[in-house]
Amino acid sequence: MSKTFFLCMLSAVLGAVLAVALIDPPEPKPDVAAQETAADRPAQWVPPRVAPIPRLELQPQPDSAPGLDDLTPDERVNISVYEHANRAAVNVSTRSVQTDPFFLFERASEGEGSGTVIDHQGHILTNFHVIDGAREIQVTLFDGKTYAARLIGTDPSTDTAVLKIDAPAESLFPVAFGTSHDLRVGQRVFAIGNPFGLERTLSTGVISSLNRSLPRRNRGGSIKSIIQIDAAINPGNSGGPLLDSRGRMIGMNTAIASRTGESAGVGFAIPVNTIARVVPQLIQDGRVLRADIGIAQVYRTEDGLLIASLTQGGAAEKAGLQGPKIVRQLKRQGSVVYQYQTIDRSAADLIVAVDDKPIRTADELLDVVESKKPGEKVLVTVVREGRRTNVEVTLETEE
Repeated sequence: MSKTFFLCMLSAVLGAVLAVALIDPPEPKPDVAAQETAADRPAQWVPPRVAPIPRLELQPQPDSAPGLDDLTPDERVNISVYEHANRAAVNVSTRSVQTDPFFLFERASEGEGSGTVIDHQGHILTNFHVIDGAREIQVTLFDGKTYAARLIGTDPSTDTAVLKIDAPAESLFPVAFGTSHDLRVGQRVFAIGNPFGLERTLSTGVISSLNRSLPRRNRGGSIKSIIQIDAAINPGNSGGPLLDSRGRMIGMNTAIASRTGESAGVGFAIPVNTIARVVPQLIQDGRVLRADIGIAQVYRTEDGLLIASLTQGGAAEKAGLQGPKIVRQLKRQGSVVYQYQTIDRSAADLIVAVDDKPIRTADELLDVVESKKPGEKVLVTVVREGRRTNVEVTLETEE
């Protein structure tokens, strides 16, 4: 009995111990060496999840119009104009010699501009100021070939010059000529040239204004009907073609208005109608034969143009027009008698009309005269001694 009781008690104690062990197991002793190693170990960087990059598939262009179907209408026009006319644009490079004003020695100077092929005979149109003073002129065509150019004729009054190169006809692609008489403000224009020596560069814009005037470089008056554009024009563009949206030449780029010498969005081009009048004479005679009335200087008044001086032996003097009179007088001062002279401007004729067209400015007088040819006659209406009178003048050739 006692033995049985003892076995039951032992079994109960062992069951209680086993239950405690299963419910709350003892914590393991910390491993100090392992803790130090984990603390010293750097944290590992786990890259974030990134969405896969989609693969770009290039769409093939249609065989019927490679590269054009996905372009805008404006882009197509730009490309068409350039491909139609860029081979007509050339690079004009010059070499000249300048004298240093201080040390009085000569030094070589180089310049660059643009030009336009105008026929298969090798005639090149450019600005006069591009080749002014040049001893050597070279023209580089679209294919990179360079030819020595000779000067055929110049017209400083319109800043126009014509060169000629001996290039094969198959290498020459003359520009197509348009007209400048019906241009409109807002019309798109395209300029091709060599700004800063970068050959056949295209810039685009619009006509900003019409009928501007530019002062002439070598004489009084101004070039009329100048086209103002906002297409970028920079040094090197001078002499290059200005084109319409069909690739036809409507002008020659010639100047910019800028305080820095670079494009400020105000450029000017000589209208092609002016060029059409000048170029044939330059090719034939080397210069433009303009009519001259023989009036050297005028003063502008509220009533007309007062003649300040006449060209000695010129057309106006031969016809009887009168300028100021020089009045010589003697004056005594003590025992000395000396001669002095005064100018009587009241004796000069006052021009009020030419061919019955009222004249108020010197530009208007030049416009009428230059619209005539040497040998033609004009009727000049003047006021002389308070009375209107007509004087017929036979125009001569400008020297």
